[in-house]
Amino acid sequence: MTARRVDWSRSLGPRRSRELPLSGRSALRRYLLVSSLTWLPVGLMMTSMVLLMTERGLSLAQIGLSVTVFSVVTVGLELPTGGLADVVGRRGVLAASAAFLAAALALMSVATTFWMFLVTGVLKGIARALSSGPATSWYVDTLHRIEGPGADLKPGLAKGGVVESVALCAGVLAGGGLPLVVPPTLVFPLAAPNLLGALAAAVLLVVVLVALPEPPHDRRSLRGVLREVPATVVSGVRLAARGPVLRRIMLASASCGVMLMSIELLTPGRLAELAGTAERGTAAYAAVAALGFAGSAAGSALAPRVARLAGGSAKGAIAGAVLAALSVGALAATAGLGGAAGLLTAGVAYVVLFVGSSVTGLLCLEMTHHAVTAAERTTVSSTVSLSLQSGGILGNLTLGTLATQAGVAAAWSVAATMMLASALLFVRMPAATGSSRAPAPPARSGSG
Repeated sequence: MTARRVDWSRSLGPRRSRELPLSGRSALRRYLLVSSLTWLPVGLMMTSMVLLMTERGLSLAQIGLSVTVFSVVTVGLELPTGGLADVVGRRGVLAASAAFLAAALALMSVATTFWMFLVTGVLKGIARALSSGPATSWYVDTLHRIEGPGADLKPGLAKGGVVESVALCAGVLAGGGLPLVVPPTLVFPLAAPNLLGALAAAVLLVVVLVALPEPPHDRRSLRGVLREVPATVVSGVRLAARGPVLRRIMLASASCGVMLMSIELLTPGRLAELAGTAERGTAAYAAVAALGFAGSAAGSALAPRVARLAGGSAKGAIAGAVLAALSVGALAATAGLGGAAGLLTAGVAYVVLFVGSSVTGLLCLEMTHHAVTAAERTTVSSTVSLSLQSGGILGNLTLGTLATQAGVAAAWSVAATMMLASALLFVRMPAATGSSRAPAPPARSGSG
């Protein structure tokens, strides 16, 4: 297939005439840069977030409420913001996400009260919801315009998954080490990762505005935009509920959300128990999390090969889901081990788990984009993300109680069973009937 360049400036008028045409390689580079900068600030804040809140006087219950507010805001805004991106374009939504994230991390670095941290949870939730889907949709739409609707999405999406994981890994390592080297006289050490994250988010804002040319779309008034967003959202929900491919992917995403929450909720305590103290447990969790992100990057890189060896994306997703389920099962089976043996088995299982879940996630992402048209792409991506978040909330509400009453092994066993059952959703997966089988999207709009 011969690649052709897309000259956005020809259809954007004199005001945008200086923009250069995009090639597939250029679009991929920009997508990878935005993807890495989107997740770097998140990695930077991860390891110090709970400790910072604790040092500022918050109780565990207040910390939990702040995290819950973030999840609820994210879930509540997933579909509206996805519809907004499909109406007004990807670049504006991504820029708004970067601005909200920069504000959230800057505020967190100086927050001293529960209510200030609660506001940061709201801002982070808005940023997360806004960032769900537009960058990937921009890349897919751009590649379809360059190479046609039959373009192979797996290589670019796989590289996107790799750089996201690498950025998270780098952020976690930097965020874990920065408080140890920052002079206390200069800045509160635990606040330093958030300040650096705010700076990275500001860089992301500039990159999005400069490096992502928006495909041309009709000018609309604010009233028209607001009137069209609900219709776009309703269309996305109906499509996800009616389409057999999307319906299965949403259920699998919810199961994955339960599994991931079981890891995020129970692993820190388990590692603290194995390490002997909370401080050592925090360091162990930072190291294991970094290894997990490296495993996630490896899974994303391996996904196209797994799909080829398995005989298709659906069968590759089955392999990844089974591997992830077996890894969580291994965590449950070794929950009674202590000392170095317990740390080693937990670390290995954690890494392998993220390899498997990333393989499944990447292939689900490809199947999702092949099942929808350009006008529906970001909304449906947000619908799938909503399923993941909803599964996480379900896990947060149930697995913690189960672990308290019956032990972490029981909670991990439930999560492993759900993940293993989700592999059945990919058996005899129907063929996609969306953008991969449809005509190329019209040149006037890449955002619906």
